[in-house]
Amino acid sequence: MAPQRNVFAWRPRIPGVVEVFHAHFTEYAYPMHVHEAWTLLIVDDGAVRYDLDRHEHGTPHDTVSLLPPHVPHNGSPVTPYGFRKRVLYLDSTRLGEDLIGPAVDGPDLRDPVLRLRVGQLHTALTHPGDELEAESRLTLVGERLRAHLRPRLVAEAPRRDPALARRLRELLDERLVEGIALDEAARLVQAHPAHLVRAFSSAYGIAPHQYLTSRRVDRARRLLLDGRPPGDVAAATGFYDQSHLTRHFKRLVGVSPGRYRSSSR
Repeated sequence: MAPQRNVFAWRPRIPGVVEVFHAHFTEYAYPMHVHEAWTLLIVDDGAVRYDLDRHEHGTPHDTVSLLPPHVPHNGSPVTPYGFRKRVLYLDSTRLGEDLIGPAVDGPDLRDPVLRLRVGQLHTALTHPGDELEAESRLTLVGERLRAHLRPRLVAEAPRRDPALARRLRELLDERLVEGIALDEAARLVQAHPAHLVRAFSSAYGIAPHQYLTSRRVDRARRLLLDGRPPGDVAAATGFYDQSHLTRHFKRLVGVSPGRYRSSSR
């Protein structure tokens, strides 16, 4: 079997995310190196063995590994079949340098909820137009990472805040087409992004990005029934492109926009 070195890397339009990196390696081994950013790593197939601060660690598929900036590490496959990994590189606006010490002491986190959330975050990052979802998921991932690294500093569970949730809903309604970044919304309503997401989800039983997408799809339905083509409808309802509209429309309505439009009488 020929050695595999397949990579896919990009920089999303999400504040604090320096790079997204997906890779499949078989025989390749990383030499000792450092990063300026935090490295948030999950392995989907296989396993990785690495040294960090002269201690050996491993990343099986059920683990989230957080490697701090400026600390040398390497990496190599555990089996001949190599590994598939997904990595986020995060700057200090997401995780502060005060967390470097705890991360060196315990970089591998066995937390099924965190593992699921990181995977969901990667999925959101692969779809242009889903920035609000990616920002929301990244905020909750960062909160959970800090809870692992500084457990005694974790705040109590946020209380219900229907007034705050209502203010965010009004913002989402006002920005239905152009959208709004989570950080901007948090600044406008003077709330922490994580608290804002939790308050909205608690009040309405749906995350902010799900609410926004639902409203956009609902408006798209009306325009399609007016006879407008799906491409025009996508632009008029805030979707990145027609494929972005189609993906969410089929998920929420059960059929494609074109089929829905043709069903009109």
